[in-house]
Amino acid sequence: MEKYYYLFINLITISVPLIRGFEPRIQFFSRWRGLLLGVAGAGIPFIVWDILFTKNGIWGFNDKYLTGITLINLPIEEWLFFITVPMACIFIYEVLILFIKRDYVGKISYPITYLLIALLLVAGLVFIDLAYTSLTFLLTAMYLLFIVTVVKPDYLGRFYLGYLVSLLPFIVVNGILTGSFISEPIVWYNDAENLSTRLFTIPIEDAFYMLLLLIMNTSIYEWWKIRHHARTF
Repeated sequence: MEKYYYLFINLITISVPLIRGFEPRIQFFSRWRGLLLGVAGAGIPFIVWDILFTKNGIWGFNDKYLTGITLINLPIEEWLFFITVPMACIFIYEVLILFIKRDYVGKISYPITYLLIALLLVAGLVFIDLAYTSLTFLLTAMYLLFIVTVVKPDYLGRFYLGYLVSLLPFIVVNGILTGSFISEPIVWYNDAENLSTRLFTIPIEDAFYMLLLLIMNTSIYEWWKIRHHARTF
């Protein structure tokens, strides 16, 4: 059964949206075109990133926990990760919009973003010799700069609330992937290419990797909704 662990994690991750996403109040999958567009638009560059980092030994995968099915030298489970995780987090984002009417973070979302951009740019340049750290910090900073200067969305506060709530399942899911609760990690990291600072077993860079993945998915998804007037609640 161990070889199905990563696959099982993907199935658990997407299970709640699949079970609850068709409810009349939520109708999450009524916006499936926007969801797929976000997954594809963000997933393609992340897959390329993943392939290059795996090839160069910056991270890798433990065959013990994989089915053995690969595509372009990546486990099929890793491909699924870029589908299940964004969909689950956008589901959280939409459910929070449904149940929390007030945008509590909206007024400070832009100052928060500019602060993040500054800190990530400085850290990315200071640690430029660490491939995972520098690339994650610099790309996240650049995409956030694009968001606040070009896109200028009104959903940024909502996004941050969704991201903060998503950190809870992130710690569980990514914790298991990086070795919490099991004897060996499913995904291993070369600590010579990161800060070697961990939240439990999770490299601190993963939190910003997830931030970038989710803001890319959300911005594409919201662009589709606005374009097609697709918001239903």
